[in-house]
Amino acid sequence: MNKRTRLFEIGPFALYKPLLYIHLKHFMIKLSCNIKKGDTTISKNDMKTKELVNEKIRAREVMLIDDEGTNHGAVPTAKALEMAKEKDLDLVVVSPNQAPPVAKILDWGKYKYETEKRAKEAKKKQHTVDIKEVKMRYKIDTHDYEVRLKSAKKFITQGNKVKVVVMLRGREMQHNKLAIDLANKFLTDIEEGSVSIEKKPALEGRNVVMVLAPAAGK
Repeated sequence: MNKRTRLFEIGPFALYKPLLYIHLKHFMIKLSCNIKKGDTTISKNDMKTKELVNEKIRAREVMLIDDEGTNHGAVPTAKALEMAKEKDLDLVVVSPNQAPPVAKILDWGKYKYETEKRAKEAKKKQHTVDIKEVKMRYKIDTHDYEVRLKSAKKFITQGNKVKVVVMLRGREMQHNKLAIDLANKFLTDIEEGSVSIEKKPALEGRNVVMVLAPAAGK
């Protein structure tokens, strides 16, 4: 054993030997796993890619469905690309998480346009339910009351919930029953059957609060 080897075995470097061994073993295991996955599946980085088309497909083989809907089973990616080019079409991965990934022969430009169009249409149909707030004093005049009632009806028609708040200040707290009566009147004045009560009028701190929602089926 030469002096350099002996220094590594018994010197200060000996403390790092177990740690270096562990790191090397972990690296070899990870490398082995990546090699095995590369045979039939798409790597994690590729899965994040939105457009796995033609030469961007790195899997060695794919589950191929042609432009007529025929399932050819597992086919080498190179052969699948040739089949797509023969028909002047593209090879597109549609299910990257499968092993092997599922690919179709199709017109990529047309497929992308139709996919984006469907996504936009689905987004338009989605409706996020918001909670709109309508505030008033228990001594509110008739005109202001009608304005708030109209707003609440509009919010309900749009599919939103409405939080009705009757505000009380200072000595008005002793008249909280009148505020509750006003909230109940507000509920009655909204068209019957058009709303459901999520929270009945109740005192919360210095306010009387009621929450309404669109009736089921509306």
